[in-house]
Amino acid sequence: MKMWAGRFSKEADARVNDFNSSIRFDSRMVEQDCKGSIAHAQMLAAQGIISKEDAHLIVEGLTGLYKDLQEGTLLFDPNAEDIHMFLEEQLTKRIGDAGKRLHTARSRNDQVALDLRLYLREEASQIFDLLHELASQFTNLAGEHLETVMPGYTHLQRAQPVTFGHHLMAYANMLARDMGRLQDAAARMNFSPLGCCALAGTTYPIDRQMTAHALGFDGICQNSLDGVSDRDFCIELASCLSLVMMHLSRFSEEMVSWCSWEFKFIELDDAFATGSSIMPQKKNPDVSELIRGKTGRVYGDLMSLLSMMKSLPLAYNKDMQEDKEAIFDAVDTVKLCLTTMIPMVSTMTVLGDNMRAAAAKGFINATDCADYLTKKGIPFRDAYKCTGGLVALCIEKGLTLETLPLSDYQAACPVFGEDIYEAISLTTCVKGRTSEGGPSPQSVQKQIDWMQDFLQSHKTLWDHN
Repeated sequence: MKMWAGRFSKEADARVNDFNSSIRFDSRMVEQDCKGSIAHAQMLAAQGIISKEDAHLIVEGLTGLYKDLQEGTLLFDPNAEDIHMFLEEQLTKRIGDAGKRLHTARSRNDQVALDLRLYLREEASQIFDLLHELASQFTNLAGEHLETVMPGYTHLQRAQPVTFGHHLMAYANMLARDMGRLQDAAARMNFSPLGCCALAGTTYPIDRQMTAHALGFDGICQNSLDGVSDRDFCIELASCLSLVMMHLSRFSEEMVSWCSWEFKFIELDDAFATGSSIMPQKKNPDVSELIRGKTGRVYGDLMSLLSMMKSLPLAYNKDMQEDKEAIFDAVDTVKLCLTTMIPMVSTMTVLGDNMRAAAAKGFINATDCADYLTKKGIPFRDAYKCTGGLVALCIEKGLTLETLPLSDYQAACPVFGEDIYEAISLTTCVKGRTSEGGPSPQSVQKQIDWMQDFLQSHKTLWDHN
């Protein structure tokens, strides 16, 4: 019989029970439900609402239940309505009437909101650690490639010379922002709804601050209606995770390109590639492609949450049961992608010679040629036009700016001298870009130093330096 069956004259249809049940997905919050219930029971005893003896039985009973579930000597009942009712029923079977007193001054509305905050707080911490590891990996790899010249692109066209280290630090900075967003979201999540009850609090003399402190919260939800009906923390976390996936997807897209014969900038380890069922020569970057594909899945989870909440009146509505599968899927997907990308990046081979060879083509030093003229007093727009004409001449003759004869340079503009070849060499082009944030080795080293300081001061989700 359901806990709420007193009001009803007959049993719910089996199909309704099936439709209503959430234990198949909320059972993952069993540890959080036990922790929350233990804190609640101890508070009830401290306030004289239940006896200390009953509280002791409840704490021992919940501790034993959780241990048995972990060890497999007790299994979840697939017919149970949810994890909360399952645990309460099992507890009452073991300790009798004391188990029935656990739900005093509490509703499933504040109970599930509490469990979800506790669970997502822990999951966010694990994701933060994975982001930290990947950002560290990008940063360390960048340090090994301060002078590995490669073409930088706009519109997927070769644009200007950069280094692989510079390119990697762009992604490290994206991950640093992801880490900051997770910290912000976790800080707003870390308030306890326990004691809001169904929607209007309780007449019992509970101590909400006591349970909040016992469970590691920074405080309590200040309004009982908001406490049980708020799912901003789910949506905000899903938004953070969507941005994480966008960044992973962008890097995955580059890896897919870089692995191709047309680029051949990197070689994936065999353990992180797959073959073809018909073409024996193939080595496919399936992992990167899957990460790219799973990004849409996490976006969908965010849209599900936003759509679910957009028209709900206060306070709790059963629609909100749909929050868990969406946010759980987003969390699981991001963790899976990060734990796969980290070793894939650490084992890939960087083909620096191919990167430099690609940088030597495509006239990516044309801006430096124009800058050369500007520094000799030619107005930039005139320098730009002159260099464009030289590029057209090179294409016509099948040459590059490095191999174009000086006579052709001087025919276009007499201020050109022998030093033009040094000015447009790839090494000079890269090393000369010393502006903060640029690709020169010293600029990238400063970026690395900053990132290492950031990572050192943000070792865990709860570092707020």
